Amino acid sequence: MTNSDELDPSFPPGLHLVSAFLAMEPSDSLISIARACGGGIVSENVQKFIWDHCINQAAAIGYAPYLKNFVKKLIFEVESTHGCVLDELYEHYGYYMTSLKEDSFGRGKACKHISFLFTDGSFELSSCPKSRKLVVPLNCSLNMLEGDTGCSVWPSSLYLSEFILSFPDRFTNKTCFEVGSGVGLVGVSLSHVKASKVVLSDGDLSTLANMKLNLGLNNISTRMDALEKCDKELNLVKSDTGSNSEVQCIHLSWESAAEAEIQEFTPEIVLGADIIYDPACLPHLVRVLATLLKQRQVTSQTRNSNCQEDILNEGRAEEAENDEQAESMKTPVGYIACVIRNIDTFNCFLDLAEQGDLTITDITDTARPLKLLPYMSSYDPSSIRLFTVTSKC
Repeated sequence: MTNSDELDPSFPPGLHLVSAFLAMEPSDSLISIARACGGGIVSENVQKFIWDHCINQAAAIGYAPYLKNFVKKLIFEVESTHGCVLDELYEHYGYYMTSLKEDSFGRGKACKHISFLFTDGSFELSSCPKSRKLVVPLNCSLNMLEGDTGCSVWPSSLYLSEFILSFPDRFTNKTCFEVGSGVGLVGVSLSHVKASKVVLSDGDLSTLANMKLNLGLNNISTRMDALEKCDKELNLVKSDTGSNSEVQCIHLSWESAAEAEIQEFTPEIVLGADIIYDPACLPHLVRVLATLLKQRQVTSQTRNSNCQEDILNEGRAEEAENDEQAESMKTPVGYIACVIRNIDTFNCFLDLAEQGDLTITDITDTARPLKLLPYMSSYDPSSIRLFTVTSKC
């Protein structure tokens, strides 16, 4: 695009530039998109667009070090091509130079806005909003190396969310349980596609508190205290976004969770993103997965047996056949998205899964999600594998 007067924040490439900014993509990525908007250079019109639709909207991000770094690189980019820098950019950078302490750079949390952009061919999906984009604000950590991993947006949670939004019928009206929910992105996606019930879990209380905050940011309001475990009713969270989903937040430590505690839940779908990482945790993870996936199957088989006895006594063979078909569809399935960073750790997971009577199937090539994050250069979906997990029992 050479005439940047045509830039529109509702359509690419302007939409991609704004989305990348709100998602706090690396500054170099933003500069690259800005060049594309200006036909190879960051023209004055592109700068004006950035000023009007990005920097002036910076209150949504609320993280000054990120803005300072971006404005600095933007000015350098324009000056390096002998362009004219907007006075507003100089003034803004001067403000950050005098008011922002260097030791605050790179620390703390900020609110990223992840925009899932629906394009031609996806408008008919039930998950596609009228605006053709789903914006998910998330309070998260900007530095995984500081140990705040549970409050970071991991690549596999982006992938799993794309999968949910691309195949909404797999999750609509289904009871879903996520292990290691982190910032809650997958839970928000499940609520959006109207899963009947969503249980989000994490073993870290501070992560769980941040997750609860993110539900609120997405108009999924907390009615009760999500950190209390003494009464299941205290964990209910209800969506205000038009979804009928009932969302529940629970503290669940894989290592210490009692069998009876896990068996209280009978989900149809179990999900996990980037949960295969620590060999020491894998036996406990497999135990949790096996319990969740077997429990509903046992419950369904028992219910089906009782129903068949009643029906046969009444001579309704046709209804018995229909009930049996309906029950067979309730066999639970797990979806795990992960980046295989260490093949030995992953093989350890496969061995433990086999011992736990679980079947792991790679469906990456047969169930690829839509590319709903085209502006996000920091996200590489090709590095992620998607697996189903089912019980042999």
